[in-house]
Amino acid sequence: MRPRSLPLLLLLLVLLGAGPAAAAGTGGEASIAYAEPTAEGVSLLVSVPAGADVDPASVAVTIGGQDVSARAEAAGSAGSASTVQRSAVLAIDTSNSMAGERFEAAQQAARDFLAQAPDDVLVGVVTFAGEVATPQVLTADRDAARAVIDSLTLSRGTALHEAVLAAVELAGTEGQRTVLVLSDGADTTSTPLDEAAAAVAAAEVGLDVISLRGADARLRELAAAGDGRVVPATSEALAAAFAAEAEELERQLLVTAALPADLDATEQTVRVTLDSPGGPVVAEAFVPVAQSVAGGTGVDDLVATDNGWSAPGWTIWVGGAALGVGLVALAVLLVPRRQAAPGPAERVDAYAAATMRPGTPVVAPTRVDPEQALAQAKQAAGQVLRRNRGLEARIAARLEAAGSELKAPEWLLVHVGIIVGTGLLGLLLGGGSIGVALVLLALGALGPWLYLGVRRSRRRKKFDELLPETLGLISGSLSAGLSLSQSVDTVVREGQEPIAGEFRRVLAETRLGVTLEEALEGVAERFDSKDFEWVVMAIRIQRQVGGNLAELLDTVAGTMRERAYIKRQVAALAAEGKLSAYVLGGLPPLFLLYLFFTQRDYVMVLFTDPRGLIMLVGAGLWLGVGAFWMSKLIKVEV
Repeated sequence: MRPRSLPLLLLLLVLLGAGPAAAAGTGGEASIAYAEPTAEGVSLLVSVPAGADVDPASVAVTIGGQDVSARAEAAGSAGSASTVQRSAVLAIDTSNSMAGERFEAAQQAARDFLAQAPDDVLVGVVTFAGEVATPQVLTADRDAARAVIDSLTLSRGTALHEAVLAAVELAGTEGQRTVLVLSDGADTTSTPLDEAAAAVAAAEVGLDVISLRGADARLRELAAAGDGRVVPATSEALAAAFAAEAEELERQLLVTAALPADLDATEQTVRVTLDSPGGPVVAEAFVPVAQSVAGGTGVDDLVATDNGWSAPGWTIWVGGAALGVGLVALAVLLVPRRQAAPGPAERVDAYAAATMRPGTPVVAPTRVDPEQALAQAKQAAGQVLRRNRGLEARIAARLEAAGSELKAPEWLLVHVGIIVGTGLLGLLLGGGSIGVALVLLALGALGPWLYLGVRRSRRRKKFDELLPETLGLISGSLSAGLSLSQSVDTVVREGQEPIAGEFRRVLAETRLGVTLEEALEGVAERFDSKDFEWVVMAIRIQRQVGGNLAELLDTVAGTMRERAYIKRQVAALAAEGKLSAYVLGGLPPLFLLYLFFTQRDYVMVLFTDPRGLIMLVGAGLWLGVGAFWMSKLIKVEV
């Protein structure tokens, strides 16, 4: 863990006071920069304030209020028994905007850092312009790092956020890890700032930013994620700042302390006291001191022990998909099979089995025919529909109106599969939330019916648009001397869908004994077309009283064209109102869906809390009422 540290001055103070367990003392006192449990006890990095000439031999440590034995030494001294790894990653801006004094000052400041940093500090280098590079991994070889600094060149772009991600990855996971970003420009890539800040916070890496263009909000957010700060500096002040921080590094002490015998928690308040001529120097922080405690009474022992492995995130998707496939396969296999008539091969096998000697084992075939399984599923769906003739009639009528070639049992199977699939998808997307699953389950139940309704509306609209042209074609055929049946056949051969297909069905019905007028009335009923009902009525009257049918159809077609013109004019006048209705009705659910995928934690309370569910239901009801009234306002009958 990494508590808040004292404000960091510049680059090298990152190594001193921005570790994972940083905590400030009181006033001008010392701070515990890092704490690491070990087999013998706990190792602490203590940052001593400037001007305090402390005596390491006078160190006194208390853990949880109990005095323990401890010793202190300079963290970077030769022969130090330090077991704490200290590492620093320099993320240096190499964009063209750094050209001139800035870049030279940055290189010189980095050289000063390499020269003054203790030998035990591992240093890595990340550079960024249009692309991010890692010319130097963590190393204690100062000459190699210095050669990398000397060879840096400038190019276009500033991939600041991607550089932060690369620096955090390079810092690793062990010891006191810090990142110092030196830049003079804003990010020019598509990588979001939130992603970089989240990576810094998750890795518990200290991060400071030295900015040559001031401390803007974006840089402050990056620094806040790493418990650091943004330090505005000019190119002339860089070298002085690096030199000032070298002294801070020399004052860092490594304190190793034993643990109390009756330790009851893995995290404790640690207090370090050192004598100095000006009085005691105290550093205090709440830090981890042990990985476990005897007797299992610590805080960490109240939860399951981590064995170092966790399942990847994609396993929930694979598991959910496998569960769905398994349920569908189980449902198909449980459907009773219909015994088909045996073929010649089956009859021979049956005869051989009947004449086989007693005791001879019989091997039954185990192959499952997918087509047979699908046919059995359709048969089971048909049996369900036959028990409810009303449902079967409604499904068949809707499929017929939509122009679908599916039968009612086939549609029922598809609909059930969609409902099951959307329910499983809701559980996966909602992380097991019943509210999300119910919402997607409702969409799966209503979506297919709405789809058929949309197809029906489009087909009906196309039918109405083609009807005047079709009547003109029939009128022309009648004027040419063809009969009404021959005129209908002309429409079948030269017309467009869906009228051509419907008139083809009319001819088929007339061949089966249905009168032409009744077959045409069936078309009007399937499309619920008032215009075509008038046409059928005109044909029926002409058949009864006589008259010029061609002229009558031309008159009806002209009337339909005039009505279509008025409808288009009304639609143009009402377009603004319709668009407003669509926007106002669709914006709330679409925005909720957007938040669900981008800020899930923000909206999940609506699905997990009873009050949120009540709010969703109420909002849905009011939205439905508003959509209903707006539809009445913009709907004009012609």
